[in-house]
Amino acid sequence: MKAMWLLGLGLCCVMLIVGCHKTNFVDKAAFKSAINNYYSTRQDCVFASPLKLPVQADTSNYEQTKGYDALTDAGFLVRKAAEKKRFLIGSKQVNDYDLSDKGRSSWTADQTQPGFGNFCFGHREVTTIDGFTPADVADATQYTVSYHYDVASVPAWASTVEMKTAFPRVAIDTSGQQTAIATLVKSESGWQVNSVTRGDGVALPQ
Repeated sequence: MKAMWLLGLGLCCVMLIVGCHKTNFVDKAAFKSAINNYYSTRQDCVFASPLKLPVQADTSNYEQTKGYDALTDAGFLVRKAAEKKRFLIGSKQVNDYDLSDKGRSSWTADQTQPGFGNFCFGHREVTTIDGFTPADVADATQYTVSYHYDVASVPAWASTVEMKTAFPRVAIDTSGQQTAIATLVKSESGWQVNSVTRGDGVALPQ
């Protein structure tokens, strides 16, 4: 009887060990690789969407001019004062902004929209995988993965106080470790990123 009891206890222990191994056998490195692969083709840029240059801004509107002026101070744009005629009510002072020679070397043209582009300063890179759900299923075809990331290869011009003040997104993305959540779906070619949100739930640019 004692032998049978010991045998049963042993089998239970084996089953428990196997079960735990299966539960925890989720390849976090594959998650990290998939998210980094997704980020490798997506740069972080100063403007939320591509900008068409040359562009004109009202000199009395600080919100319009602050970003362009910061890029001008960085040497990426040239600024020229102008006067814009307004129907029946005279004219107003404006600034015309266009790419400088230095700016052309840092300008990332939008291949789908002639004349449009952006000033980009790096791409996100996962530093740690913090968790995933469902946590108790080893062979799920979809996981929600939480992780930390930072922005790699940030140039000096994107780290200046002036640029961070003019572009809050630059300040956030260059401030160090950030958190985000990605939905990963398994495909024939491996894990694919379906969507990404910031740690506070705000959707990140795709």
